[in-house]
Amino acid sequence: MARFLLSAMPFTGHVTPLLAVAGALVERGHAVRFHTGAAFRARVEASGAVHVPWREAPDFDENDQGATFPRVQGRKGLRQVFINLEDLMIGTAPAQVADLQAEWDREPWDALAADEISVGAALFAARSGCAWATIAVLPLAVPSGQGPPSGMGIMPGRNPLTKTRDAALRALAPLMMRPLTGPLVRARTAVGLAPDPLTFAQTVFSPQRVLASGSPLLDYGRTDRPPHLDFVGVLTQPPSGPAPLPDWWGDLDGRTVVHLTQGTQNIDPSDLLRPALEALAHRNLLVVVSTGVRGRDELPFPVPGNARVAGFLPYDQLLPRTDVVITNGGWGGTLRALSHDIPLVIAGGDLDKPEVAARVAWSGAGVDLRTGTPTAAHVARGFERVSHDPSMRGAAARVGAQLRSEGGAQAAARLLEAFAREA
Repeated sequence: MARFLLSAMPFTGHVTPLLAVAGALVERGHAVRFHTGAAFRARVEASGAVHVPWREAPDFDENDQGATFPRVQGRKGLRQVFINLEDLMIGTAPAQVADLQAEWDREPWDALAADEISVGAALFAARSGCAWATIAVLPLAVPSGQGPPSGMGIMPGRNPLTKTRDAALRALAPLMMRPLTGPLVRARTAVGLAPDPLTFAQTVFSPQRVLASGSPLLDYGRTDRPPHLDFVGVLTQPPSGPAPLPDWWGDLDGRTVVHLTQGTQNIDPSDLLRPALEALAHRNLLVVVSTGVRGRDELPFPVPGNARVAGFLPYDQLLPRTDVVITNGGWGGTLRALSHDIPLVIAGGDLDKPEVAARVAWSGAGVDLRTGTPTAAHVARGFERVSHDPSMRGAAARVGAQLRSEGGAQAAARLLEAFAREA
């Protein structure tokens, strides 16, 4: 038996995949602790892990981040990305280190595994020297010498001009990330580390072990990934049993089903839900909408007769019955859809969403609308392409087969088990 501590920033999209890994480790007989926000305590305990709450670190509500971090209020686009990185990820890191140090002093662990925005976990590993693995729950952002820098939402060039563009952007990437150098140095200094001017990626990706959700087909087929990196497909927990279903579930029978979601972060329904519902209102299909907030089973505007709405839906029961997914491009939901061979229409606006959309479009498994706030006509055109181009469904099936072959949470648990044994 090994002792693991898993750490994830308190966002549903980050906690959920690491909970799958935690559950798989528990099944294999290991002792697992999980450091994250209080809102996830019940889910952590249900996985069999022990919850380690944010105590010194300023816990927050992912659906009301502005209450704790006022600068993120109402921000979108690139400015939002940098404020999120500086205030939420880097700014909370010294207090995360204090939490982890207190838990380490109580009982050390054999290996630490954290998502790639848990700066506190990375700094604690650097300070303590403990074995540390990164579990990448976003599109893989390990620097590469191929294609454009990750995160820009740009597909790799295919001709000399665009390949030159990619090389120029790679050269500029450190300069573009320079606004984070000062905050990272201050965080390092605050926890007693030397003020080394590392980039964000150099800080958060372990040089010892990286497990990446996704697969090579969604990584532009890059061939220069480091040898300590493995793809592990989709990190999901097995269903514990049939989930409660809404009263209208029987309406799916015999229908073409389109699942519509904006995930759990940017959840203003005017961004995507409203125009998509308008685009599909008069079609002979059923639109199943997730609001992204548990218990919020209505939208603040009338919905067409062919739409059904719920806060959260059991994907293990919904996706096998879904023909097309329209989404703002959350990585976890996108991977789950593709693992069921479902093509997508993606309106990726902020954070990692444009990158997700570009990668799916590159694979041929969907349409990138290239905006997070499309018009109804824009959504309709994307839906027509996905619905009538058989090559997209074929590409989704190829990506789905590769994702399933990577092994998921069980494979991640086996790799972490070996990592801890060799540490």
